[in-house]
Amino acid sequence: MAASLGCGNPTAVAELRAGERVLDLGSGGGIDVLLSARRVGPTGKAYGLDMTDEMLALALANKAKAGAENVEFLKGTIEAIPLPGNTIDVVISNCVINLSTDKPAVFAETFRVLAPGGRLGITDVVADGSLSPAQRAERGSYVGCIAGALSFSEYRAELEAAGFTDIEVTSTHEVADSMHSAIIRAVKPG
Repeated sequence: MAASLGCGNPTAVAELRAGERVLDLGSGGGIDVLLSARRVGPTGKAYGLDMTDEMLALALANKAKAGAENVEFLKGTIEAIPLPGNTIDVVISNCVINLSTDKPAVFAETFRVLAPGGRLGITDVVADGSLSPAQRAERGSYVGCIAGALSFSEYRAELEAAGFTDIEVTSTHEVADSMHSAIIRAVKPG
């Protein structure tokens, strides 16, 4: 299934449970949405959000092949999520937030759509604090999708500024010199 580019497994990171409503930011071909739909079961719902017609078409084709009933794909950007506030239990994402040029908007929108007690469970590329933005961009020319990465402390600060608590930013492995694939978890206070 041509459905995923990324640096991790957000469906495992998020510890999804039956009956939950989950949103995948930058869902691409929909593989993480379809895996999430299985985990949340028929009483739950999995949403995928992507901004490209090509990826949405691929996602819909993959949904049809999988016969998934509890899945919905939405067109839009991660900076302006087309869902009402307080409606999602878990937000996942697989190495997409680092691509945004307006991360505060992404985190504010994520916080907005999460229900109280809702959680963020994502994978993303994170930089060592010692790297300047120029050095991050330089590494991005060698390894795709990492030029816009935040540092570990910047990621924590941005999530705190949006209102999140219980923030964890944990490196899983290095993807380029001083650039890491990381698991990020946070909670919207109940």
